[in-house]
Amino acid sequence: VENRINLKLLSVKSENRPALVPYLTVGYPTIKLSDEIALKALRSGADMLELGIPFSDPIADGPTIQKTGFKALENGVSLSVCMDVLTNIRKENDAAPIIFMGYFNPFLQYGLERFMEEASDRGLDGLIIPDLPIEESVVISEQCRKNGIHLIPLLAPTSTEERIKSSCEHAGGFIYCVSLTGVTGAREGLSAGVEELVEKIRIHTDLPVLVGFGVSQKKDVEM
Repeated sequence: VENRINLKLLSVKSENRPALVPYLTVGYPTIKLSDEIALKALRSGADMLELGIPFSDPIADGPTIQKTGFKALENGVSLSVCMDVLTNIRKENDAAPIIFMGYFNPFLQYGLERFMEEASDRGLDGLIIPDLPIEESVVISEQCRKNGIHLIPLLAPTSTEERIKSSCEHAGGFIYCVSLTGVTGAREGLSAGVEELVEKIRIHTDLPVLVGFGVSQKKDVEM
């Protein structure tokens, strides 16, 4: 079965428009409401959903996402709860691509093989792990491939040529291009290195490139 991410990005390309992929922290402001917000986003035209797995040490997140993550943890959100939210979304919407974005530790604690098998059964399409070490990416990408889940790498303007090449080799679905150095959050404009980074990525892969982190204004999208 073709991965939903591939199908959606082909459809978006044929319509000659950018894809809209909102990020939502699972369990914020409450577990029940995060289900409803996710479904409402899809009904309102979001092309895919990026569901954030809350973690106690979110090194890549700015104050806004940190705040939502800590609140979600207070609400009792774990990776198991995130899986249940995925199941709830799939009851209403089986077509939209859904991606989990989370730090490596919770997946490791859950058991990588167990997580991949269960997530695939519940309808997960992609996985983004911001702190995934390069040496772990081979194992993870094999597990992802076996279960029909795309491993989506994060690449920044500061990424080395070696990192870009290695990440593209193990990537599926699309490449997540981090538009700035530092943590998530709104900014006045995007990093000047974004276009150059996209050009470097293009040397190593034909996969679509999506830009995230700090995309907060109309002009950021138009660029």
